[in-house]
Amino acid sequence: MKTINLSNPTIDLTALLDQANDEDVVVRLADGREFLLSAVDDFDIEVAQTRQNEKLMALLEERARQARTLPLDEVKRRLGLTE
Repeated sequence: MKTINLSNPTIDLTALLDQANDEDVVVRLADGREFLLSAVDDFDIEVAQTRQNEKLMALLEERARQARTLPLDEVKRRLGLTE
């Protein structure tokens, strides 16, 4: 990860974005605030949007709390797959 100090705010934004395309860049302002500049791919966007789906997240949380499982033989029996 690269860190860039922006005490001189004349840095070319396009050049900064080009650098962020290759590796994450920490942008540090003169007052000490820092920001992470990172290229985003489609999967990152999909993960972020999925995490915002409250119904899906509630379902996954509920499923994660379930302790009971069924043996494979029981699943086959319920599905009518036993011979």
